[in-house]
Amino acid sequence: MEEKIYWVPFKDMEAFMKDVFVGLGVPEADAAICTDILITSDKRGIDSHGIGRLKPIYYDRIKEGVQFVNTNFEVVSDRDGTAVVDGHDGMGHVIAYRSMQMAIEKAKKHGLGMVAVRNSTHYGIAGYFTLMAIDAGMIGITGTNARPSIAPTFGVENMLGTNPLTFGIPTDEEFPFVIDCATSVTQRGKIEVYDRLGKTMPEGWVIGEDGKTRTDPTQTLKDLVKGTAALTPVGGLGEDGGGYKGYGWATVVEILSAALQNGSYLKQLLGIEDGKKVPYHLGHFFIAIDIEHFINLDIFKKISGSICRDLRNSKKAPGQDRIWTAGEKEHDAWLFRKDRGVPVNAPLMKNCNDMRRELGLTQYHFPWDDE
Repeated sequence: MEEKIYWVPFKDMEAFMKDVFVGLGVPEADAAICTDILITSDKRGIDSHGIGRLKPIYYDRIKEGVQFVNTNFEVVSDRDGTAVVDGHDGMGHVIAYRSMQMAIEKAKKHGLGMVAVRNSTHYGIAGYFTLMAIDAGMIGITGTNARPSIAPTFGVENMLGTNPLTFGIPTDEEFPFVIDCATSVTQRGKIEVYDRLGKTMPEGWVIGEDGKTRTDPTQTLKDLVKGTAALTPVGGLGEDGGGYKGYGWATVVEILSAALQNGSYLKQLLGIEDGKKVPYHLGHFFIAIDIEHFINLDIFKKISGSICRDLRNSKKAPGQDRIWTAGEKEHDAWLFRKDRGVPVNAPLMKNCNDMRRELGLTQYHFPWDDE
């Protein structure tokens, strides 16, 4: 039977999410930043990081006391082109937003700006922060470590986080080039989507301690927490498919998210100490590159756009009618969703109902309330 989907207008879902954050005690201005990042994910079709993450990743963690609603944004070191920030386990969205703002301002003056962050929390879709740089006429780069999920090549223990390495590049098209993806074959958020849909995962995404692949998303999510299953790096198991490349990129992100800022890494990010839940102490890095320090922005955008168009117009494989470049599918998702809104299935509906009831947000009326 086809899954029932309700469509909630973006403005309504955005207002609801903001009031959820405010209801938890997040200052209103900070709540607006958090909400904008989440709704941007839904607008771009990245269902793993929008409303689907509001309850389990932010709402529940705040209520458990492992993420703080007030963000103490401490600038530990501030030099011409660089800075180090301590977020003191506040709202990762806010910490990341302000850090990329700093990187952009430094790039305006010096051509390049980089900010390294320690003691932060989950910051949403990494691509949001590269879009900030793009809006400023710059190239944006960001990465973050995360709780252990990926096993090193030839290993079965989850050691590295999904550790996205994300680039955003302006073009002369309707949409920029944005490559925003984990350094694992998949990531926890996508497994959560499969779990909500009751779908079996493809083989090769997850490896168990026995060295065999896992396909049950419900059990996998439990085993990832227990440490008895691990995600495979980009390229998959072993070296034949290039798994060592994803493993290497994930390690680069781990180092840049910890070593520059004297932050936490690997098993220190489990969020568990002495059997009790504690903040995750994540690290991030943000790089902004001002294109005008190299070449006229319009010339750069024309060349980058031409490269993307040439790639899409190249010879297609038999049976294929389209080639995409990074950022195009997200643009297509926006065109499809802009007049529909956020898709909500039964598990998300329950989450929204629970948060609405617990916070007394009775002013919100959702489409499923009429049934």
